[in-house]
Amino acid sequence: MTFLTKELETKYPHVEAREMSYRLIWHFFRFSKVDMALYPEIAVDVAQEKRVSKALERLKQDEPLQYVLGTTEFYDLSFYVNSNVLIPRPETEELVHLIIDRHRGEAVRILDIGTGSGCIPIALKRNIKNVKVAACDVSLDALSIARKNADLNFAEVDFFQCDILEKRDWQEGSYDVIVSNPPYVTNSEKEAMRPNVLKYEPHLALFVEDHDPLLFYITIADYAMEHLTSGGSLYFEINEAYGLVICTMLIDRGFVNVELFQDIFEKDRMVKAIKP
Repeated sequence: MTFLTKELETKYPHVEAREMSYRLIWHFFRFSKVDMALYPEIAVDVAQEKRVSKALERLKQDEPLQYVLGTTEFYDLSFYVNSNVLIPRPETEELVHLIIDRHRGEAVRILDIGTGSGCIPIALKRNIKNVKVAACDVSLDALSIARKNADLNFAEVDFFQCDILEKRDWQEGSYDVIVSNPPYVTNSEKEAMRPNVLKYEPHLALFVEDHDPLLFYITIADYAMEHLTSGGSLYFEINEAYGLVICTMLIDRGFVNVELFQDIFEKDRMVKAIKP
């Protein structure tokens, strides 16, 4: 434990390095923090040592811990992740919680656009009774991971490929809820991001051009106006800088009861709108 932390401290702050060390030891040896306190010396064989050493080197190259381990947690569920999908964020858990809270117990049909790892539709399927869930993504590699995660979590989700920006790709269907966490980081914001994000997470799922930051929101709003049922709900995760602009755009397109929500850091992060 001490050795791992010291090695990681050459790249990360002490608290983060220590937490990474705990996560590595739990992943490879299933030793908890209590176990490590009781048995500070862990005997490992050569194969285990090689796996830990390889993981350590990947972390020192800025690769995210979740990709190194191949798994992460989201809404109390386990998910496979690799560089083909974004690592699920706590802000997205808040979006999922909002939807569950508003539709718990309802028999609704839900579509997630730009599903990535599948974390949103799978969490919704596991937490809303009688729900039917579909999800799409432009990336076949992402859809492969999403399907694997659905199997892992015993969640029935209809995944399909779709480039939402291409209207000819739009499939027929009627939904009570449409949700999306689309690319919303502008290229000018790249320099403020950590190296592990820039070097390893898929830029296709992260970034939009500075001159067109609402590209996905406008397109998905237009799709939702055609495919939501009357009274249906549209949910977005958003860039904190564009909350009011997105709300105005939705109102201009005919949506009603447009609401802007903040995350736990009091940043504008979610929008809900109703199709009349």
